[in-house]
Amino acid sequence: MINRLARLALAPVLVCLAVLLAGCGGKDTAKPAGSPHNASASASAPGWSKGMATVPAGALPAEARRTLALIDKGGPFPYSRDGVVFGNVEKLLPQHKRGYYHEYTVPTPGSRDRGARRLITGQSGEFFYTGDHYKTFKAVLR
Repeated sequence: MINRLARLALAPVLVCLAVLLAGCGGKDTAKPAGSPHNASASASAPGWSKGMATVPAGALPAEARRTLALIDKGGPFPYSRDGVVFGNVEKLLPQHKRGYYHEYTVPTPGSRDRGARRLITGQSGEFFYTGDHYKTFKAVLR
């Protein structure tokens, strides 16, 4: 009887804990532009980000914000591959001629190499962030 009462009493606590943990999984939660949950971002989102998930620059990881500052200054960059042409072979960004996009490393704490995070810039001032090595992209709103 006590065991059953304890389980009944703990059930709501466990449900709340599960909901909290699901919301804190470390994944980016930016909604696609135009989503009702992202209305303020879609109102100020540039045309090149249409249909993409967006993230305000201030919500990026600290390492990505530091990389943005380096890009704005023109360097110096810590990785020899920073600034190389990004080919967009995944075709997840708007299509442009080769050389339009360039990539920059966003350091990943604990990674022994460059890690999976990158910022991609476009010639018309676009910024995109990927935290999973080009599997998904978010338009960076600045």
